[in-house]
Amino acid sequence: MFNRLANMLETLDPIHKFYWLIGGVAALLLIASVIGWVLQHRLDKKKNPSEKSQKLIINLIARVNAWWVMVAILVVAFLVGKLGTIILFGFISYFALREFMTLTPTRAGDHRTLSLAFFLLIPLHYYLIYTDWYGLFSVLIPVYAFLLMPSISVLAQDTEHFLERAAKIQWGVMIAIYCISHAPALLLLPITNFEGQNTLLLFYFLLIVQLSDVLQYVFGNLFGKTKVAPIVSPNKTLEGLIGGGFSTILVGAGLWWITPFTPLQSAGMAAVIVTMGFLGGLVMSAIKRSLGAKDWGNMIEGHGGMLDRMDSVSFAAPIFFHLVRYYFTP
Repeated sequence: MFNRLANMLETLDPIHKFYWLIGGVAALLLIASVIGWVLQHRLDKKKNPSEKSQKLIINLIARVNAWWVMVAILVVAFLVGKLGTIILFGFISYFALREFMTLTPTRAGDHRTLSLAFFLLIPLHYYLIYTDWYGLFSVLIPVYAFLLMPSISVLAQDTEHFLERAAKIQWGVMIAIYCISHAPALLLLPITNFEGQNTLLLFYFLLIVQLSDVLQYVFGNLFGKTKVAPIVSPNKTLEGLIGGGFSTILVGAGLWWITPFTPLQSAGMAAVIVTMGFLGGLVMSAIKRSLGAKDWGNMIEGHGGMLDRMDSVSFAAPIFFHLVRYYFTP
């Protein structure tokens, strides 16, 4: 029966695969919403519920509600097509960079450089994805922008903490624009025997990286005892990483039918995404702690800021992109 279902799913055309995928995600969110409602109902009946239980359930409901909105936005963008998806990620990079720069104060001498990043680099970089110009896409920021940005800042002749300021801007541009943009850049890959289905691969990547975060959070709250890096990220536990990561890998293997991978390859790719996403979350948490902040912002209720949702994506997207490009394109 499983083989019959697998063969049926594999032979579906891309749009019907997309509908099946969206249906599955919607079903999971519906189950999560019902669980949140039941837990809240039980909590309301208790006379003296613990503060920890209240915070956990409120946070869970807020996260699920935010996910309904985020999934709806993603679905609309994907249905609009390549242009809609690229525009969506352009705005994601804009808000992520704004949050990064808000927490890392700059000086007047950096304003022209920041204007260059927000109003030239973001649209130009995503335009290169839209036109399938991989050669320039791959070097625009790490070569040309990295040399140009400090050159513009130095013209203001403000040398106070110049290296520190230049490094902050370059790091923000690298994470918020270059790294995140490798997710929609999956649309430009000419994958063998996978023509017209790159949108499904992008959805696979986003689903795996975000599901990993959610399942690590759930397993960590249910079974977490061993802190991985308590100073950097007190909520990340070894039990959450193992339980959430292994569960996500199983889901990734089960979603092979929307990818150019075999089930085993899909599991391996999911493992890479889980690992890099976990490391991305740790690194970005360390930056927040060094700046004395809990979240990058408050744009998404229950999730913090845009960069709080994209921290895992920023590390996982470039690695996943280049693995696919190296092994699955001509």
